[in-house]
Amino acid sequence: MHDPHGFSSPPTNGRSPNGRSRSTGRSPASRGSETSEGVAPEPTGPRWRIDRGALWNGVRSTWRSTVRVFELVWSASRHLTLGLAVATLVQSLTPAAQVWLAGQLIQAVADGIAAAPTERQVFVDRLIWLAVIQLGLLLVSGLFQTLGNVCQQLLQEKLAVHVQLQIMAHAATLDLADFEHAVYYDQLQQAQRESANRPVQMVSQVFGLGRSLVTFATLLALLLGLGPLVAAATLLAPIPAFISGSRYGWWGFQQMRRQSPQRRLMGYLTTLLTTDEYAKEIKLFTLGDYFIRRYKGVADDYLAATRSLLLRRYWLGFAWGTLTTLASSGTYLYVALRAVAGSISLGQLTVFAGAATQVGGAFQGILGGVQGIYEHGLYLSTLYELLERQPRIAAPANPAPLRRPFRKGIEFRDVSYRYPGRDEPALDHVSFTIAPGETVALVGRNGAGKSTVVKLLGRLYDPDQGTVLIDGRDVRDYDPAELRRRFAVMFQDYAAFQLSAGENIGVGDIARVGDSESVQRAAAEAGADSVIGNLPDGFATTLGKWFDGGHQLSGGEWQKVALARAFMRDARDAEILILDEPTAALDAKAEHDLFARLNALTEGRMALYISHRFSTVRMADRILVLENGRLIEQGTHEALMLHAGRYAELFELQAASYR
Repeated sequence: MHDPHGFSSPPTNGRSPNGRSRSTGRSPASRGSETSEGVAPEPTGPRWRIDRGALWNGVRSTWRSTVRVFELVWSASRHLTLGLAVATLVQSLTPAAQVWLAGQLIQAVADGIAAAPTERQVFVDRLIWLAVIQLGLLLVSGLFQTLGNVCQQLLQEKLAVHVQLQIMAHAATLDLADFEHAVYYDQLQQAQRESANRPVQMVSQVFGLGRSLVTFATLLALLLGLGPLVAAATLLAPIPAFISGSRYGWWGFQQMRRQSPQRRLMGYLTTLLTTDEYAKEIKLFTLGDYFIRRYKGVADDYLAATRSLLLRRYWLGFAWGTLTTLASSGTYLYVALRAVAGSISLGQLTVFAGAATQVGGAFQGILGGVQGIYEHGLYLSTLYELLERQPRIAAPANPAPLRRPFRKGIEFRDVSYRYPGRDEPALDHVSFTIAPGETVALVGRNGAGKSTVVKLLGRLYDPDQGTVLIDGRDVRDYDPAELRRRFAVMFQDYAAFQLSAGENIGVGDIARVGDSESVQRAAAEAGADSVIGNLPDGFATTLGKWFDGGHQLSGGEWQKVALARAFMRDARDAEILILDEPTAALDAKAEHDLFARLNALTEGRMALYISHRFSTVRMADRILVLENGRLIEQGTHEALMLHAGRYAELFELQAASYR
């Protein structure tokens, strides 16, 4: 495989750095997950074949990355970016000036020693002025170095927030399917990890490259006094190390992409042992040592691969770096011999020796800058890929208006849907209707397709076949955001936000999140007012244990809060009420109290209940029975019991457990 940036990848022997076969030595993180496309195999040894066409593509890609990063950094803070640029420019001019001043100082000393005693005061005065100038130069250089450090650090902090906001805003627009996709999580993790520091580092690298270019040009002008061959030897020596570093930089990026599932698994295992969500089962099942061993096993594989690449990279870099050391030492020797022969003065010796030392470093800075920009661009490409990822479920160019109230209700017309990677359909040619004001219950075993109905109805997915209609129109004709505002939903796996009780409820209608009257009304309707009344600060109490002063709720109490969140949107705002297992965590009395209020709460709405409790579904106007993705029965409770089919069977099984 070829690096798109020009460095050729060698074939591999099918084994990882720790010696395991690729087919059997994969980490647990990578099993069952999808891998990123275009990930190269691992390097096995030095090869120097370069694809010129790909190299040119790499140059263009690096240039585009540089432009995009500058746009990103400029949008974060133009003043800090300008400050960093000015500081870098000033620092680029000081090395040549310091070399020249050092030569002038040494020459003044030599001339003063050789001068007659009566003429030495002239050289003393000259030395004083040169020392003052050198002091000023050092102070200016130090000042602008400090300015550059301050600008870079502030810019880095500001940019980290700026980029994180961009990632959060973009993630909020993506489809639910993206969050159920392993590749997306890997991409998101990579973008978050690399975007905090790399943009500013890349800009600093670009400015550093400019500084090295200016420094190099000024020092080269001094060094050419020794002849072009000496200058050429000094310049050519660092090139092999540059090629090696760029090659391993690309391989390092590819390894980072390969190891992303491992890092994600390591992060997950850490979360299991460091958060309260899993603490009870971890302790009761004594799982601590087990997960630690799992973490260590994954980490050992991860570190073995990382160590292998790093050792090859830096030892080879050291080997090629000796060429630069030899060139610098040879130039020193040549300058010293010229001085001994009397062909250059002591001051020129100082200038040439200093220039020879620093011009090599400046040229290495140029090559290192190019290599660093290239490598940063590789890592930041993941951020750009993420930000360019577009949702497939989007508003049409001319969305249909949503009438208020709906007049034609809901219809599933021959709807089928299969989850990616699954063989069996989650829904298979399902058709049903819900009339305005009607309450419908969905029942069926786990995996029957009940939650998929909800996701298709809210257009979190689009069906593979058939049509979902609301108010007589295909849901794809509406703006998804506008459509979802007409829903009030509580999912079985509801969110337990580590926020105040008031916010936990208020976010159900973000336009009224601070409306205490609406929040209190919703809490009362869900029966959560009694829960919140017992909290130390009422609606202002932080829920959960992640933050200081937080108060943890029981499962049933959390469910009441989640139900209150759904009730924030009343019948005037949300004409479709969806409750997925609304009483799963409630005790018998709380369940009875809730259903005593539900008839009033669902008045004027279409309501869809999903429940395993038949005491819940009996109150529905109609019951739909799903099995293996198919709608096999529908009717009232009484009609279905008379039919003596699957519903009656499930009802009798549950009823028997209460006898």
